[in-house]
This record gives sequence, C-alpha cells and structure tokens, in this order.
Amino acid sequence: MEADPNPMVVLHACLGVGHLIPMVELAKLLLRRGLAVVIAVPTPPASTADFFSSSAPVVDRMAAANPSISFHHLPPPEYPDPDPDAFQQMLDTMRLTVPPLLSFLRSLPSVAAVVLDLFCVDALDAAAAAGVPAYFYFTSSAGVLAAFLHLPHYFATTEGDLKDMGKAPLHFPGVPPIPASDMPHTVLDRADRTCATRLGHYGRIPEARGILINSYEWLEARSVRALREGACIPDRPTPPVYCIGPLMAKGEEAANGERHACLSWLDAQPERSVVFLCFGSLGAVSVKQLKEIARGLENSGHRFLWVVRSPPQDPAKFFLPRPEPDLGMLLPEGFMERTRDMGMVVTSWAPQVEVLRHAATGAFVTHCGWNSVLEAASAGVPMLCWPQYAEQRMNKVLLVDGVQLGMVMDGYDEELVKAEEVEKKVRLVMEFEEGKKLRDRLTMAKEMAAKALADGGSSSLAFTEFLKDLNFGNTTKEKALKTNIEQCKRSSTKDEH
Repeated sequence: MEADPNPMVVLHACLGVGHLIPMVELAKLLLRRGLAVVIAVPTPPASTADFFSSSAPVVDRMAAANPSISFHHLPPPEYPDPDPDAFQQMLDTMRLTVPPLLSFLRSLPSVAAVVLDLFCVDALDAAAAAGVPAYFYFTSSAGVLAAFLHLPHYFATTEGDLKDMGKAPLHFPGVPPIPASDMPHTVLDRADRTCATRLGHYGRIPEARGILINSYEWLEARSVRALREGACIPDRPTPPVYCIGPLMAKGEEAANGERHACLSWLDAQPERSVVFLCFGSLGAVSVKQLKEIARGLENSGHRFLWVVRSPPQDPAKFFLPRPEPDLGMLLPEGFMERTRDMGMVVTSWAPQVEVLRHAATGAFVTHCGWNSVLEAASAGVPMLCWPQYAEQRMNKVLLVDGVQLGMVMDGYDEELVKAEEVEKKVRLVMEFEEGKKLRDRLTMAKEMAAKALADGGSSSLAFTEFLKDLNFGNTTKEKALKTNIEQCKRSSTKDEH
C-alpha cells in the first residue's frame, strides 16, 4: 500500500477530562510531525443527559484552546433504555457510537490510522470495516495496562470473585502484588454485566496494530518489559508497545493573561515549603472528611495550598456538576482565620501544572489519577497517595511499592482518613528522612522524564517508530514480535530502578 502524502489520523476519545487531555496532547504531537489530525468525539444520547452533562463544556473549552486541532462531533446514537449503572451507560454509549464512527471514517478521503481510547474498544469493528489500522492510546500507567491485559487469562484460570478476597495479593506480570480490594470496582464481580464487558474489552486489545502508552520507560521499566516480552498475554502475540510520554498539558493561564491568585501566594512562600492538595476533576470527599483534612493540616504546622470542591449530594453521582463550595459550612469553625498565615484554600480549581512546577511546592496529596502522577513526577514533587476511584488504587500500588515515588495515606479504603494520619504523613514527607529519600527519587524522575522527551530520548524514539509503522503498510504478527524484541534489547541497556 502506497503511503498517502497527507495522511489523516483519527483520534477517538471517550468523554472525560482525564481522557481528553492526553488525547489532545497526542494530537499536538502528531501535528508537529506534519500529520493531519481530527478528534472524533462522541455525542451522548439524550437519555444519558445526567451522566454526560459536564462533558460538552469540557470539549468546547478544549476546542477553543486548541484551534489547530479539528474536533468532529459524532451524531448521538439511540439509547432508549439506558442501563441504571452510570459507568455501564458510558460503555454502552461508546459501543453504540461505532456506526457513526464508521460512517465518519468512510467519509474521509484517506485515513492513515485510528487511535482509540481504551474505553473505545468496540471501535475496532469500525476500523476493521473501514480497512483502517487501529492503535490504542492507553492514558494510564503501563503497570495498569499490564494487569488489565492479563485479567482475561487470570479469570479463565481461577475461580471466585475479587470482591470476596479482601486484601489478598493478586500477581500480574510486571507489577508489584496488588491487593484484590485495590482493583477497580468494574472487575470485582464476575456476574456483573460491566465486569463481563470490560474483560471482553481487555481480551480484544491484542487485535490492535500497536499500543501507545502515556508513560516513559525509566518510570515503568519492569511493566514495559513484561508487556514487550509478551508475559501479560500468554496465549497470543502482544502488539508493539510504544511509550511516548509523559504527554501533559503545559498549564493554563487566565484568558486575560492574569496569573491565578494562588501562584502569587506561592511566590511569597519559601522553597519546597507548601503541601498541595488536589483530588482531580471528579475527586470528592465528604464534609466529615474535609474537616478531618483541615484538622490534620492545621496540626501539622506546615504551609498548604488546598483545592476544595463541594461534596456531591449523591456519592454515586460524583460526575455531576456541583455548586461552588461554601467554605464556611464545609470547614471547621475558625479554620480559615487560624490558618490564614500558613495556608490558602481555593475553590473548585487551581492551575495544577503551574502549582506543581512552582519552587515553593514541596509535596502533593493526590488521588493518583495518571495525569496528576505524570505532572508530579515531571516536576519532581513527592506524592502522598489518596486514591479514590477507577484504576487510581492500582496506580497507588505502583507508586508506593513499585517506583517508590510516594507514600500512602492509610485509611483511603475506609470511611475516613483520620486527621492524625494527615498530620503524620505531611510531617513525614516534609520533615524526615523518608521525605528526603522521596525528593531524591523524584529529582531523578524529573530528569528522566525530560530526557525521555528530548531528541534521541526513549519516548521520542518510540514515537518515531510509531510514525514509521503508519507509513509502511500492514504490520504482521512477526513484525510486532520483532519490534518488541528490539525495544526490549534497547531498554535492557539502560539503567533500571
């Protein structure tokens, strides 16, 4: 097949800021390499208005901020009887979006490839019907991908449900033992429809021509090696794996050019003196938990910058928009007055990338969303891990037990993390030897992230290999094996951690 002189790459993302941001960054990278790019965005069915109500403004903001990237809104599918489970609604919506995606692919003069989010596995059918090679872009960690790819084999060779195993360790190739209770809720119960759907998705990933991962080899050398050696999928070849990260948003400033007030506040603080707390775009804790955090911060005596969001009225609907928080109602009486010289509380949002890169930031209390992890690692900021949902608990295991870039907030899997635990861990990372070891480790992570993205770095070379694959016809299974073997040999010559 002769390469098209103006190849179009179609990126197909699910709705959710944590998935759209890295997809936009991938689009920018493709544009810089001279390819035409369009992001095909699903339009939610009218029957799922609640679940997707916050998605349209996110897409609009991203489109406005990135005028060089084309966004194509696929027509909404019919979904007259939505599943009562919100997550299953999202999976169903992505499956029902396959016909509109196929129509869109067929309407284009030529398509070099379609790159799919891992929630868009059903779109493999659209790519196959259109005769277009399909790749996956995994926007979480290589370690999580290694576990997910092994899950179909694990379920086929074991009995019982993960939900009944408590904290019993699960052993997957390339990752530290993961407590069963730290696996995503979507795979805890074999009888659950969502579990069956996700296992089917993981089993289809090897159909892709390649897998892009938003990570870098130094950070996850063990997991990447297991993927490339085929250890995660024992019964069929693993597609070529390309670690192309860390791909992150560069940060946001106000439209009028003014800096966020919290950055000016940070300017006045000593170097590495501030603990930054932020739980992501969907993160939420209860009013009771907010008060425990406040007590812990105050008692620690350390400076802090804390992003507070209103707790959801229904914890099961944490994805719905929320009003601006009333700090007087949510935080302990007198807290703001007592801590005015040591801390700053901002409502709903802060420019996280800029905060983490600021010299005054010394630690990061994070929900362990992978975008946040990459931003902290690239800024050299130690993490206090407080996972909440999705694969965040798995990322916590990788950060604490694997790459050793963070400490865990004990109690994250209970009703409350106590104020005493917040105080203890803040002081541990800010005052004691354990914190110094983390900072030294993060300094290396920061250096290696920059090195990976530089010309000749591992991520830059991997992306070049991906582009070569786009230009040279269909990839055979033999080529996939050869690519992974060559990458294994190259990575084995580098320092591991």
